[in-house]
Amino acid sequence: METVKITVNENEHGQRIDKLLMIYLDNMSRTQIQQLIRQEHVQVNGQKIKSSYKVETEDVCEVFIPEPENTDILPEDIPLDIVYEDGDVIVVNKPSGMIVHPSAGIYSGTLVNALLYHCQDLSGINGVMRPGIVHRIDKETSGLLMVAKNDLAHQSLSEQLQEHTVIRRYLALVHGLIPHEYGRIEAPIGRDPRDRQKMTCTDKNAKEAITNFKVIERFKNMSLVECRLETGRTHQIRVHMQYIGHPVYGDPQYGLRRDDTSHGQYLHAKILGFVHPRTQEEMYFESELPDYFLEKLTQLRQEMEG
Repeated sequence: METVKITVNENEHGQRIDKLLMIYLDNMSRTQIQQLIRQEHVQVNGQKIKSSYKVETEDVCEVFIPEPENTDILPEDIPLDIVYEDGDVIVVNKPSGMIVHPSAGIYSGTLVNALLYHCQDLSGINGVMRPGIVHRIDKETSGLLMVAKNDLAHQSLSEQLQEHTVIRRYLALVHGLIPHEYGRIEAPIGRDPRDRQKMTCTDKNAKEAITNFKVIERFKNMSLVECRLETGRTHQIRVHMQYIGHPVYGDPQYGLRRDDTSHGQYLHAKILGFVHPRTQEEMYFESELPDYFLEKLTQLRQEMEG
């Protein structure tokens, strides 16, 4: 059972609880939220409430989301680009356009469906919807992802993520010319109260988020940057680059509307490193940029020469 905890801020004072929760709960309609409230899966300050309850500043709202019923996630014969595999872990190079794990209303075509076809021994710590999934990358983000094949591996890899010892480096094509060679973005990230599908840099109900970057190459009006994550918040690189005025090219949520691309954001998880959960060996993997990303860079270099 997943638990979501929210502390009401001043701007949210007086809102109905069902409307407020729509801001914070992904892929849930108001009807679904009201059903959770009726089923007594929502508490405010430890007390059961009704959908009409109006929240007050500093109220602590807790939502207990039960595992969905009838969630038979079926194996599907979907090709996988497996970079490494042993009895404990799999490292996969995920293509842009593939969702990592099933969620409400999406039960097929995901990386999990493909993994279940490929192997039967995935860790069960994250439940039936996310077997083996230790971390995820966005649907339109390509690149390296580690998967746990048993609970020992899952616990070890999760601890490494929490301790910020996993090496995760991304290449991103961003708008504008970044004048300095290196940068560090320290800006907490939380749900955007104006659009529940988006995240934003905020001090309200936010978590610490740190992204380090260096400029790899500059073009006429774009920059290629390598981003190193110290934390792993939802949409972190995309939100942070928009925050400093350099949104990721092709980003449908945080980028520029004029971007002409069918591939989503040009963001690739290029480097992944971790300590093997059983052998304690240092593992290091690197993947090539997808063809459409390389073609765009070639085009930008040609424009520089012309």
